[in-house]
Amino acid sequence: MHARTVAAATTALVGFVALLLPVHDARAGIVGRPVVIAHRGASAQAPENTLAAVDAAADLGVRWVENDVQRTEDGELVVIHDDSLERTTDVEEVFPGRAPWKVRDFTAAEVARLDAGSWFGPAYAGARVPTLREYVRRVERHDQKLLLELKNPALYPGIERDTLKVLADEGWLDRGHLDRLVVQSFAADSLRAVHDLAPSVTTGLLGRPPVRDLPGSAAFTDLVNPSYVSLSAEYVSAVHAVEGPHGRPLRIFVWTVDDAATARTVAGYGVDGIISDKPDVVARALYER
Repeated sequence: MHARTVAAATTALVGFVALLLPVHDARAGIVGRPVVIAHRGASAQAPENTLAAVDAAADLGVRWVENDVQRTEDGELVVIHDDSLERTTDVEEVFPGRAPWKVRDFTAAEVARLDAGSWFGPAYAGARVPTLREYVRRVERHDQKLLLELKNPALYPGIERDTLKVLADEGWLDRGHLDRLVVQSFAADSLRAVHDLAPSVTTGLLGRPPVRDLPGSAAFTDLVNPSYVSLSAEYVSAVHAVEGPHGRPLRIFVWTVDDAATARTVAGYGVDGIISDKPDVVARALYER
């Protein structure tokens, strides 16, 4: 077997085993199993939100990937973080006269022409902005789980229904996939719409709602997802004390943690998931024996 193939297989196996091991924080006396989520795919290894970033997460043995969904002028859902194409594609060169290069002002065919990889490195030249359909098919190929953010829903009226249709068409709303899917947003109204349209779907509210607001949020969301800088053990306990819409305690994910010390700290608080650009770093910090 070629040395590179052996190395890749070994890396994937180590990553997979690491994600199965328990974490223990001696200071907090807590044993738990926070899942590790690759932020925009493994975005320290490959250009964010591309299929290559999904592949990189799979190579690391990471079961969860996070991504961002927006909509083109002609209604195609595409996976990209910014509402502008400028930062992560060559849109300025391909369409120089169309600043500020908003996603919603370009057709799907135009977006498909763009290079979404060269900015990251020459090895990724020619990578494309994937459609949501392409993205979920790649996640399915790797048997991964999906944390899907509705990005800027106010810019795209009806994106909740559009997103659920794609997920349904691709089989992601059946019984076998619902435990592999979370739809999240910073916009509470958007999550209410998702919950009303598809009550069985797990939803996540980005941000840190005040403790007094958690019962109200729990009418339509199953987890909250704040920045790690706003977190405390007391807040995590308060979240876990509230029952969500599916009769289970609210869960809490946290973003974006890229170093071992912070990963151990938030794990000690009792979080249920950690989102990271460097999921391999977080996994090693938490799960190595």
